[in-house]
Amino acid sequence: MIWRILIREMPYLLDGTLVALKLLGSFISLGFVIGIVLAVMEVYGNRFFLILALMIERFFRGVPAVVLLFLFFYGLSHIYKLSSFAAATLALGLRSAAYQSQIFRGAMQAIPSGQMMAAQAIGMSKFKAIRHIIIPQAMRLAIGPWSNEFASELKDTSLAYTIGVVELLRRGKYIVSYTHGNTLIVFGFISIIYLILTRVGNMMIYHFEDRLWVPGFERRGG
Repeated sequence: MIWRILIREMPYLLDGTLVALKLLGSFISLGFVIGIVLAVMEVYGNRFFLILALMIERFFRGVPAVVLLFLFFYGLSHIYKLSSFAAATLALGLRSAAYQSQIFRGAMQAIPSGQMMAAQAIGMSKFKAIRHIIIPQAMRLAIGPWSNEFASELKDTSLAYTIGVVELLRRGKYIVSYTHGNTLIVFGFISIIYLILTRVGNMMIYHFEDRLWVPGFERRGG
């Protein structure tokens, strides 16, 4: 009986999956942009920018994701009204930025310092050297570690359930409610969807990493 219901409700669940993917795309893109900025501030910024970047990074890494969601959705509503989707994007996006900044920081620090010196020696400004020399190489090095961030953030889209985003997990909860049970089967089915999304996403990232691999450099699997 419950399997017939799940088959019948598949379009409903797939629509929730699409909402989860839209949420993922929104906050992981926000985290990507801000994460690069924070990483540059930490590695190449002066003392002021270094301290500022560290404060932002430590705060958003140190506060639980659910607390951040409540802070942005319920707390900021006294100042500016945000939709649940926008609040989730900001809260999880800034949290993702804090984690991504450490991925990019490590990748930038892996670039030999002589490359920055060589770029400045031929007349490039520090900003142009970072933009054209350091960041392109660092992005290639960061792809492998970034796959872990992708998998983590994909699963964290389910946390948006707590502030009312009607994504995959909440739709599963609705099915559990009107079928008066079947919790294990419904949520087990949803867990399989998350597992498939995570695996397919990581396979695409690994393929992209292989396409950008430069002969002579270390690669995944040795």
